Amino acid sequence: MKLVSWNVNGLRACVKKGFLEYFHEVDADLFCVQETKLQEGQINLDLPGYKQYWNYAEKKGYSGTAIFTKLEPLSVSYGFTPDDFEAEGRIITLEFDQFYLVNVYTPNSQRDLARLNFRLQWEDQLKQYLIELDHKKPVVYCGDLNVAHKEIDLKNAKSNIGNSGFTEEERGKMTDLLNSGFVDSFRHVYPDKTDCYTWWSYMNKVRERNIGWRIDYFIVSERIKNNIYHVDIHSHIMGSDHCPILLELLMK
Repeated sequence: MKLVSWNVNGLRACVKKGFLEYFHEVDADLFCVQETKLQEGQINLDLPGYKQYWNYAEKKGYSGTAIFTKLEPLSVSYGFTPDDFEAEGRIITLEFDQFYLVNVYTPNSQRDLARLNFRLQWEDQLKQYLIELDHKKPVVYCGDLNVAHKEIDLKNAKSNIGNSGFTEEERGKMTDLLNSGFVDSFRHVYPDKTDCYTWWSYMNKVRERNIGWRIDYFIVSERIKNNIYHVDIHSHIMGSDHCPILLELLMK
């Protein structure tokens, strides 16, 4: 089973920069996107063989998530609870026979950390949500999680300590989640691999010099870590300031 996750930083713009070519080439069973930045009716994607599930932000041109799936889900939910009005369109959960897929666009704590407290509350709520799902069946949790967990996960770690996405608090929340029965699939396969990033600033030549951060993840329930067949970061794919990431699982 092949899964892809990509923060497209505006899906309409990304479609003009090769999104569909990559989508058809990679031929994923499940394709998750974040930061769609659109409302219902603002795009018409012709994706034969795929069902489409969208969570739009209330605010125009902001946030938003979607999942395109070849597999028929048993259930679909938006937010953390059935009656949760999640105004920023940040989470979609699909339930399948063997697992839950949770696609998330984690709130950014912002450059001045103005949203750090909101972000930390989100992390606590999300962890509890994932643990509750994991009690029922394994979880595959993916998306732009807006944190570089370890120093190995960004180019200039020392100079970024305390900055948004690399605060002690945000990194600690990731550690807490992983200690609760979950595995970072990329680090499970490549524990010591360096210079592997998924996001680069638009500043001049930053991406060319690979001065990046790894902030996009596939995290899976620990009990299915041995089902991980292949992981990859498709850093050669342009169209966004993030690149797609891939996870292949051995699932019946």
